[in-house]
Amino acid sequence: MKKLTMNEQIFLIAIWHLEDGAYGVKIREKIIDVTEQDMMFGTIYNTLDKLVKKGYVVTRKSGAATEERGGYKKVFYTLTPEGREALRKARELQDTLWANIPSGVF
Repeated sequence: MKKLTMNEQIFLIAIWHLEDGAYGVKIREKIIDVTEQDMMFGTIYNTLDKLVKKGYVVTRKSGAATEERGGYKKVFYTLTPEGREALRKARELQDTLWANIPSGVF
């Protein structure tokens, strides 16, 4: 399993937090709330597409198509077991890297 980038970790954690309500706009809002950095929708959907291709998330469409979304239904994202495992390994790596650094140093 390939290591996750920091961006991928942030996205997967946002999806985990949002549970069944994880769709593009809400994911973007969660990321901005946590990181305090704006993120363009192109970046959001590009990263989500990559996570789907890697098998870390799956999609489902829900709701009625609306004019607001250009005639499309909402696309919701859910972590797969592989996505959860990738997050677990990323956290394990972070814990290992920080293990011997005293908390007051930074």
